[in-house]
Amino acid sequence: MAIIPTIRCSNFTASLHFYPRVLDFHRSDAGGFDGFAILTRAGDSVILSSGAGDGEFGQAIVVMTEDVDALWDKFLKRGHVPPNSEGPVHRGPTDQTWGTREFYIDDPDGNTLRFTQRAD
Repeated sequence: MAIIPTIRCSNFTASLHFYPRVLDFHRSDAGGFDGFAILTRAGDSVILSSGAGDGEFGQAIVVMTEDVDALWDKFLKRGHVPPNSEGPVHRGPTDQTWGTREFYIDDPDGNTLRFTQRAD
């Protein structure tokens, strides 16, 4: 069984550009429906949708990763920079009191993706 989050997009074209370019997702559906796409990354999937009933803007989605620091460095090398600049990336990897290390990135609609690694 898989649970696949649906991410609502107000500008579907911008989101369809953002997720692959910034976050390394790849489109895995045939692209037959306007305003709907299935994207995958490291074996996991998300759905982008412009449908009015598909989620709310501003949601948070956890993306589990094996090496949050390497991923952070990869995004920084692409020019995505922490706040106080012009990029969508929140501050760098942080050790959380609940046992994870994570950083956050906002998509064009203000949805936050939490790239998370479990502490050893």
